[in-house]
Amino acid sequence: MKMHFCIPVSQQRPDALGGRYVLYSVYLDGFLFCKVRYSQLHRWNEQLRRVFGNCLPPFPPKYYLAMTASMADERRDQLEQYLQNVTMDPNMLRSDVFVDFLKLVQLDTFSITTKKASLDIFLPDGRSIKVEILTSDTAERVLEVVSRKIGLCQELLGYFGLFLIRSYKEGKLSVIKKLVDFELPYVSLRSSEVENFQVGLRKWYLDPSLDSRLMDCRAAVDLIYMQAIQDIEKEWAKPTEVQRQKLEALQKEDNQTKFLELSQEVRHYGYVQLGPCTCDYPEPGCGTVLSVGNNEISCCITLPGNQTQDVIFQMNRVKCWQVTFLGTLLDTDGPQQTLNQNLELRFQYSEDSHWQWFVIYTKQAFLLSSCLKKMISEKMVKQAAENPEMQIEVPEQGKSKKHHSQQSQKDYSSFLPRKSKIKTAEVDCGLGTIKEEGL
Repeated sequence: MKMHFCIPVSQQRPDALGGRYVLYSVYLDGFLFCKVRYSQLHRWNEQLRRVFGNCLPPFPPKYYLAMTASMADERRDQLEQYLQNVTMDPNMLRSDVFVDFLKLVQLDTFSITTKKASLDIFLPDGRSIKVEILTSDTAERVLEVVSRKIGLCQELLGYFGLFLIRSYKEGKLSVIKKLVDFELPYVSLRSSEVENFQVGLRKWYLDPSLDSRLMDCRAAVDLIYMQAIQDIEKEWAKPTEVQRQKLEALQKEDNQTKFLELSQEVRHYGYVQLGPCTCDYPEPGCGTVLSVGNNEISCCITLPGNQTQDVIFQMNRVKCWQVTFLGTLLDTDGPQQTLNQNLELRFQYSEDSHWQWFVIYTKQAFLLSSCLKKMISEKMVKQAAENPEMQIEVPEQGKSKKHHSQQSQKDYSSFLPRKSKIKTAEVDCGLGTIKEEGL
């Protein structure tokens, strides 16, 4: 699956010899991931090529003369496509040469040295676990450390993930993004511009029936039980009054198994709920609350007359989607560290036998896109399990899971570069449509 890499900003910087070079700001899932020079990426590509040969995507060529503005834009687009394409190979994602370079540029970008550190990992019930790590430890490594501390079975790590979560004074929470395996949680937390960020441990699957695979591990049951209680308290899961009374009784008895069994019947159980946003359905400017899970996008839409309308989009009728950044990153000190303003996600949906585009304006567009990808991958795995004749390779959590399938993986999402741009002083900012191609 391609990752949400984009390079909307490049800056010219003076070098030690009196010349100038271009520094590219690379964003991942809407957050500044690193700043790199072309020469660094070129050397990295050469290292990858020595290991993986010609299976690498094409790398932008060197220019030996001064670049024009159009050439600079073309190189930036090509580097962006390269980063998106190189992450499609699960073997590459697991390689030392891939991970070590990305660790280094994250540390260098935010001027953080490798050293021992303590990191608080928050559980769904609000408690935190302090773990001793290195600042250069990846999310995959930190997850392993946490799992050992709480007794979570190692074979179940793929069902959980580390997330950046924002807490608010009134007790509300917002899941901002899932940390990918090669991100450095310590760096992501320290580099964020947003206040009240924390790293949280949550389950990372959107098919509620997968709970059954975790029931033999006490630590896993504890985690999904805590998250179920939190989701109901935050009104992300919506039990009926009768269901609520039964759940409260089971919670008092601390009957986790029965509680989770009943939770399966609760509306939006196991879904990811996004913060309030707007959409263009049934007319532009309507407010909506999105819940994503169980192969659907569920929208509670507020109509102009303040009536509400529940609309459900089934994933098997979604053809593709794209995330678009509509704003500018320019400020007095250089590019901002997040793309969480002016984002939209639009998806093409089959309705009444014809395809129609629906648009959602949300700061959590990248998280929404990740959830859509997750539902697609889970569906592919389930189909493969039901049909042993098929062979599908579905990369998940940085690991390759092979299933027999005759069909190849389909492209559901993409990036379409928008050519309009703003230039101020030495900063060249392209306002690009961040369009993911291929899962």
